[in-house]
Amino acid sequence: MTLSGNGKGDDANRLAITSVVMLATFMAALDGTIANVALPHIQGSVQASADQITWVLTSYIVAAAIMTPLTGFLADKLGRKVVFMVSILGFTVASVLCGIATSLVEIVAFRLLQGLFGAALIPLSQAILLDINPPEKHGQAMAIWSAGAVVGPIIGPVLGGWLTENLSWRWVFLINLPVGLLTAFGLFLFLSEKRAAEQRKFDFLGYASLIAGIGGIQMMLDRGPGQDWFKSMEIWTYLIIGVIGLWVFVVQIATAKRPFVNKGLLADVNFSTACLFGFFTGVLLFSSLALLPSMMQNLMGYPVAFSGWVSMPRGIGSFITMFAVGQLITRINVKVILSLGLFSSGFSLWLMTHFSLNMDTHLLILSGFFQGVSMGLVFVPLSIIAFSTINPKYRTEGAGLFTLIRNIGSSVGISVMQARLVSGLEAHRTALAAHARPDNPIYQAYLTGPFSLDMPAGLAAFGAMVNRQASMLAYIDDFQLMLIMTLLCCPLILLMRTPKRVAKDDTIHAAVD
Repeated sequence: MTLSGNGKGDDANRLAITSVVMLATFMAALDGTIANVALPHIQGSVQASADQITWVLTSYIVAAAIMTPLTGFLADKLGRKVVFMVSILGFTVASVLCGIATSLVEIVAFRLLQGLFGAALIPLSQAILLDINPPEKHGQAMAIWSAGAVVGPIIGPVLGGWLTENLSWRWVFLINLPVGLLTAFGLFLFLSEKRAAEQRKFDFLGYASLIAGIGGIQMMLDRGPGQDWFKSMEIWTYLIIGVIGLWVFVVQIATAKRPFVNKGLLADVNFSTACLFGFFTGVLLFSSLALLPSMMQNLMGYPVAFSGWVSMPRGIGSFITMFAVGQLITRINVKVILSLGLFSSGFSLWLMTHFSLNMDTHLLILSGFFQGVSMGLVFVPLSIIAFSTINPKYRTEGAGLFTLIRNIGSSVGISVMQARLVSGLEAHRTALAAHARPDNPIYQAYLTGPFSLDMPAGLAAFGAMVNRQASMLAYIDDFQLMLIMTLLCCPLILLMRTPKRVAKDDTIHAAVD
């Protein structure tokens, strides 16, 4: 497959194009988490329950996951510039609609639109940076791209907290208006058009089955806690739709002559392993980012802006390591860098398992910093490995699939951890309440003072204390599960093949060991 468009203007405008596409990348990645810290305020404004309000996060991620696989096909058919322009303008309009929404239904619907239009921004920006840079600069290009794709979600809670505290939660969405218009103007001026000269047939069955699979499983995870899981026929229906959809999708890939996902991508060991690794990275990053703001505000009593600032060390850790890795990626084995990233992630989650209601901010800051370090050490080499051995003509499609799988990991992780948090809260509350017996000396100590069980106020205070302790134990259970998942990712590194360093000028070629 050849591509139309000579791209000579892209070489001359490399710096301008890089700035514009990174602005789009940062904005799209930022919106995955900027609403996290504002969720309690949004919840009160639209009168939603604790499990319903997470739809504000998962609706965006699921919509992006559904639309991301179309990125390569649409870019080949319509041209990357057209797709990019439509995406950024649609994303901007959807952001404004989110900012003026007045009900849960409206904001979830507009977040779906936001995810649909924003899905192409990250994979297209990644593919464009690879196209406009020579192979010897791919390491630096991916370091810059990863900075936007990963630091965006990390900066999100800080910016969201400041906007919510000083203006309104609506500004976490309205802020996209000037940024989106500036990005669209820059794309119009500097980016050249590029499309496939040979159009491949679209696999409607493969795409439809993928949507059914992702949508069914995600709806099961989102609705499960409120419907008592598999005691509800609704949940069984979602599960059956999801399983059938994924089964048809796999069969279609194996049997179709031109499946929706190119077999050449899946046959590449580096790309397939990096995608699987990216799935778990999405779970670990976005799940913790969704859990921590509510923990800090609801359990620790931190103001919304302060909880955002406590998250800042996570961004500092990512900035430090990402730009360092961009220089070291050609000098140090990428497997070593990935291993250090997993170790840093494991250490961060181990610190989180030691959270308590009586702790100060030091443990939050330290664990956040090491989590940021881990993201910097993981995402850059992971992007390099994923695209080191695939044919350049598959880059846009591969970038879409790579982003899709990470998005699925993010949405599944948020839903699973939130569901586990709700069930863990009930279990720990029941266990703690079971110890409130007259023969328990600790229980006897609470019979006087502010927790006196003879007075309604004391009884309410005692119940609130039990709820807080049960909630903290439930959060710790989630962090422990994520720690186990980090350890399970370690064997995946052994499956990857290391790109060779074949020249003294630190170039990376597609050859592998």
